[in-house]
Parts: sequence; structure tokens; C-alpha cells
Amino acid sequence: MSLFPDRPRTALLVVDVQNDVVAGAPRRDEVVAVIGELVERAREQQAPVVWVQHSDEGLPAGSPGWAYVPELVRRDDEPLIAKTYGDSFEDTGLEAVLADLGVGTLVVAGAQSDMCIRSTLHGALVRGYDALLVSDGHTTEDLTAYGAPAPEAVVAHTNLYWSGQRAPGRRAGTVAAAEVAFG
Repeated sequence: MSLFPDRPRTALLVVDVQNDVVAGAPRRDEVVAVIGELVERAREQQAPVVWVQHSDEGLPAGSPGWAYVPELVRRDDEPLIAKTYGDSFEDTGLEAVLADLGVGTLVVAGAQSDMCIRSTLHGALVRGYDALLVSDGHTTEDLTAYGAPAPEAVVAHTNLYWSGQRAPGRRAGTVAAAEVAFG
């Protein structure tokens, strides 16, 4: 249903599940386990797994905090997209990678719900992709000290918000990890 009729494949996009990004996030271990199961399922179904890794002033590339969590291991043949903006498409090679893989639908999981996940979902939808959020496969840090809602409320609101998104010729919404199909 995406705007790419010549790209029938669905890919798992794993966004920023890095040590410092998810340190202290609620349900961290549960969310990482859900993402790990999705990675294995995608691999079993021969669906592309594309990894995204953020760096910036507070998260320098090559630092221990920048590294992906040890529970999730990228294979050498799986693309890794380095980014410096919230939207995984912005100033990266993600679009070219997805085109080469024949991907028109993205299943998105990772962190942070209210930042890079939301930005990437919007980036995908406006660029013509079907964009599905794994409702139990994302989390965020606690920013209540800065006036943000509690992390659990941010995750719930992100699920509610994305479940109502629509665009002509594209599909958006949420899906529980157990219901994700890559075929």
C-alpha cells in the first residue's frame, strides 16, 4: 500500500537501542527482549533488519554509551545507519538502503518514543512508506523533571497518537510485536 509499488518488502527498523539511550528507561529489559524477538523473527522470515544509531554532543560515536545494548547484536550483512538528527531519514543513507532492499513498509521499534521514534515514523510516512509502530517495542527516558509526562504515559500517548495517523496511499498505525508479520 506504500507509494512504492515496486518495493513489496517489509523491514524491521531498530532505532537507537543504545546503552545511554535506554539506560534507566522503564521496561528497558522487556522492550529490549521484544525487539530481540522481532529481530530473530525478521531474520527467520528473511526480512531486512536495518539498524539506526544516533550520535551527538552528548552521545559521542565510539563511546560506551553510544554502543548498542549487548543483548542486540547486528549481523555484518545488516545495514547500519548513522544519524545525528531525530528523523532516521534526515541527512542519512536510509532511503537508498531501503530502495536497494525493495522495502516499502517499515516496522519501527526502539527509543526514544517521543523523540527519534516519532520523528522517524513521520519521516517514513511523508516520504511514502507504510510505517507501523511496534506498540510494545519502544520506550523513553524519564524527563518528568523537565515537565514531561511520566515515561509510561509518553509510551501510551505515542501509541495512541500513531494509531490515528493516516496519509493517502499509505498505511500507518500500531501493531503488537506478537502480531508483526514480515511476509
